[in-house]
Amino acid sequence: MEETWDAVIIGGGHNGLVCAFYLARAGYRVCILERRAVVGGAAVTEEFAPGFRNSVASYTVSLLQPKVIRDMRLADHGYRVIERPVSNFLPLPGGDHLMLGGGLARTQAEFARFSARDAAALPAYHAALERVANVLRDLILRAPPSLNGGLASLLDFARQSRLARRLPPEGQADLIDLFAGSASAFLSRWFESDPVKAAFGFDSVVGNYASPETPGSAYVLLHHVFGEVNGNRGAWGHVVGGMGSITRIMADVVRAMGVSIRLESPVEQVLVDGGRAVGVRLEGGGEVFARRVIANVGPKLLYQRLMNPADLPGDFLSRIRAFTAGSGTFRMNVALDALPDFACLPGAGDHHRSGVIIAPSLSYMDRAFTDAKREGWSREPIVEMLIPSTVDDSLAPPGCHVASLFCQQFAPQLPDGRDWDDEREAAADHVIATVDAHAPGFARSVVGRQILSPLDLERSFGLIGGDIMHGHMTLNQMWAARPLLGHGAYRGPVKGLYMCGAGTHPGGGVTGAPGHNAARAVLTDATMPARWRGR
Repeated sequence: MEETWDAVIIGGGHNGLVCAFYLARAGYRVCILERRAVVGGAAVTEEFAPGFRNSVASYTVSLLQPKVIRDMRLADHGYRVIERPVSNFLPLPGGDHLMLGGGLARTQAEFARFSARDAAALPAYHAALERVANVLRDLILRAPPSLNGGLASLLDFARQSRLARRLPPEGQADLIDLFAGSASAFLSRWFESDPVKAAFGFDSVVGNYASPETPGSAYVLLHHVFGEVNGNRGAWGHVVGGMGSITRIMADVVRAMGVSIRLESPVEQVLVDGGRAVGVRLEGGGEVFARRVIANVGPKLLYQRLMNPADLPGDFLSRIRAFTAGSGTFRMNVALDALPDFACLPGAGDHHRSGVIIAPSLSYMDRAFTDAKREGWSREPIVEMLIPSTVDDSLAPPGCHVASLFCQQFAPQLPDGRDWDDEREAAADHVIATVDAHAPGFARSVVGRQILSPLDLERSFGLIGGDIMHGHMTLNQMWAARPLLGHGAYRGPVKGLYMCGAGTHPGGGVTGAPGHNAARAVLTDATMPARWRGR
């Protein structure tokens, strides 16, 4: 009989690697099971055309927690991020454009071309977001209270709730607006110019199958300002070597600590015996036993595909069926034989090292969502393009480039019985044409492409409905209610079963926070009497 591990982790994405690190540091014997032939989950760098490499799914960094970077000593092993000189560049109708970032004065000067009032409002807007973001930053590396009756969870609920009460009244009002309101309503309080609102509003639809008019979309906007690059808050950057360099370094670190990483080891079912998770069965029949099973996959995948329904409480099953997932994301990587030349800003410049956003107004974003609901995908899609080869020449042959195209809105399930396998090429052509309309000649420069429809994202990375967040980032699926109220503290409904993926607090993005927090929950349960934790 095979040995029993202290913990087996389903999925070798970054959160699974982070969780393994903290458990191994505490002396646990850990085995990670990854279904693909490469470690890293959705944070991987692969060759997609001869001589062209790129971050396949996740494509930019900011949210990775500084504590995780320090604890794992990632910089000592080659982790390096190059900050964008400007954060975003928006081509606009009529041949104009808007630059966002590069310092307050530079951004205010840009805004003033569209509205003097918007330029003047910018410092107060940043301050309002930062007040709320600081409260939430204090919560990112804490497990939410489980709210299941344990004394420890009740005390923790009181402590964490006190953080919000420290905000001044106007900050508390902003917090409510950001959690429950729409991005459109929140931004319209501050700004009057359509391009300025679009520059900020894009963050509200990243990985979010919704309109900026949708209640709750303001929180998705807030979620994307938590991060930092090289100590600069709110900045985004390119990882040298692509996003796969993060997980490659993490894998090297945990392997050196004795963690076993088994590739091409897809899990078929979580094994439960006597009401406790005791291991997993692999596709093909092998079994791996452990004292704890930690799932670094989304809640829908874990509970609806990897577990026997008879092993789960009936009320839990009905609630997990109602857990919503599906982010409307269509992802492409393209190989280019020339740098895109934008009609509104010809020639090379800082804008090529930024996020190029094709979404000139909130109404454009709203129409994209409406189209997707009605027709399956947008007639005018939202496209963000990054060209990491402008700062990392290892990704493409000399004189050539790679570009990441992150596209919204594309329905997770197409209407009228249509299938993404039949429409993916047409949708990809449409995305290329959308970019070409702003950078003439772009389509001719494409010498290779990789297409990941919502269905491809599900099949390749286990992202149900192509959901890069593992579930909607809405108020009813956040904090102590992520994924479900009573199970928001990384503990599943079966003893010995834990969750460490983006379907837990604080949600999606390459943060490492769920992995860090889940490891802490495991270690807490190993030392704290059950009567104190309500289990």
